[in-house]
Amino acid sequence: MDYEFQYLNKQSDFYVKELTVIWCVKEFADREMFPFFKEMDENPAYHKDGKVFVHEQVKTMMYKGGEMGLISAPFDYEMGGLQIPLMTQTAAYYILDAANNHLPGYPALTQGAAELIIHFGNEALKETYVGHMLSGVWGGTMCLTEPQAGSSLSDIVTKATPADDGSYNISGQKIFISGGDNNFTENVVHLVLARIEGAPKGTKGISLFVVPKNRPTADGGLEWNDVTTVADFQKLGQRGYCTTHLGFGDKEDCKGWLVGEPHKGLHYMFLMMNAARIAVGRGASAIASAAYYASLAYANERPQGRKLSADGKKNPDEQQSLIIEHPDVRRMLLMQKSVVEGSMSLVLLAAKYYDLIETAESAEEKEKYHLLLEMIIPIVKTYPSEAGLQAVNNGLQTLGGYGFCADYILQQYLRDIRISSIYEGTTGIQSQDLLGRKVPMNNGKALELLTGEIMKTLTAASQIQSLQPYAKTLGDKLKLTEKVLGHLMPFAMQGNYERFLADASVFMEYLSLVLIGWTWLDLGVNATKSKENGGSYSPDFYDSKLHTMKYFYTYELPKTSGLAEILLNTENITIKKENEPIV
Repeated sequence: MDYEFQYLNKQSDFYVKELTVIWCVKEFADREMFPFFKEMDENPAYHKDGKVFVHEQVKTMMYKGGEMGLISAPFDYEMGGLQIPLMTQTAAYYILDAANNHLPGYPALTQGAAELIIHFGNEALKETYVGHMLSGVWGGTMCLTEPQAGSSLSDIVTKATPADDGSYNISGQKIFISGGDNNFTENVVHLVLARIEGAPKGTKGISLFVVPKNRPTADGGLEWNDVTTVADFQKLGQRGYCTTHLGFGDKEDCKGWLVGEPHKGLHYMFLMMNAARIAVGRGASAIASAAYYASLAYANERPQGRKLSADGKKNPDEQQSLIIEHPDVRRMLLMQKSVVEGSMSLVLLAAKYYDLIETAESAEEKEKYHLLLEMIIPIVKTYPSEAGLQAVNNGLQTLGGYGFCADYILQQYLRDIRISSIYEGTTGIQSQDLLGRKVPMNNGKALELLTGEIMKTLTAASQIQSLQPYAKTLGDKLKLTEKVLGHLMPFAMQGNYERFLADASVFMEYLSLVLIGWTWLDLGVNATKSKENGGSYSPDFYDSKLHTMKYFYTYELPKTSGLAEILLNTENITIKKENEPIV
């Protein structure tokens, strides 16, 4: 099977090209990724003699990913790319994540590092590094976190000292570097945040540097660049996806090259952050999807117990029922399906907004989609991660005792998805971003635009009799949101930001449920219309969507009432006061 799709005619029908991409990815995932999923967990990446050793499928993922165009997909033809929209790329990577979430990070991080060089690097950096990275021969990483700083990037101390040849001497340490080393790619190109000597304190003094593990030489070879793999973190999950501790300049011979202008490194890095957070939400949703289908298959095969008769008793002479016939099992499966498909819709919507920013024909339209993306991005990253964990937990529960055993895959999905709420800004950080930055953004314009989009769906649903009750329910939740914000915003206006943000994570959960309720109502509108008009799928397919929407509105969306009660409460339980009891 030839997985390459670089051969596609650049002038061919774009829709055909997108379908070809998805088909090739599906074939690749089935043959080269899923069969090694459990094996990579049982034989994790490890550190020995200053090197990280990974499963041999990492080599397949990188080299085949390069040949297929997975790494180069979003870039211009002139850079060797396919000019694939993020929405299509997100759908393709969703398949990869669902098949084996230990592997896609290697090419994805390489793509992200290459993107920074392409957007902000000079021609010499592009010529030296990009081609090797897009081919998968060289890997790439993002190096932000340091041992003493954690998520507080203003406290990083990695140092860059100007050298006579125009490069910089780099010294410092970085931790939690995903894909930071492996024994298969010829080189790993690190994009490192560091401070040039004399730079301002805080985030305004951070610059971005290309720091390769091995630096290119004048004769076309490679020499070690004094980048040391200090250790590999052994983890709860995603054990085949290495996470490293890197040291730079231990021998005082680590060279780095400035990307863009000095002191703008964090700005450059964060321009890529929306795509990174979409990727985290995508991965979490994909893991939850794989867990859902695994537990669904089990529920359709496992006989246990019997249905109650009219007198409330069970007849031992009757044949055992499949567990999928038990209401509580069906509830757990519907919970999983509602989270998976609702979060998938939100992730793809974010990718759509991302693409529309790029293709906008006016500054006004560009601003609209930029604000919409900024408004939903914390939820896109957080809801699939947090609710996805609950969904996988329900999947494990569906299997009962077998779910807790290594013979079945649910326990691995549970361990793998746990990192998602920590990646690319923890849930607490995302929640403060949502309430503290995105809600007030442009005097509330981002929230106003999002509300306008929700109102379009409410209007469409209100014209369909069967959906009118759900439209009313969601409309009531929007009014409740106004009440909640009316209670919280005065704290910010008074300068009491600690109180304003104390329950930001509760607000995140609240608004996430409202937004997923919106995606499900939109799915309900489309499913109803498609079924009536004889859509491409069977009536059962559309009925399944509608049934899951009803589940979400019956079991999940009502949780907002309890969350609103917490948010409207006047107690300040979590804010530390003098002489209070120890937690």
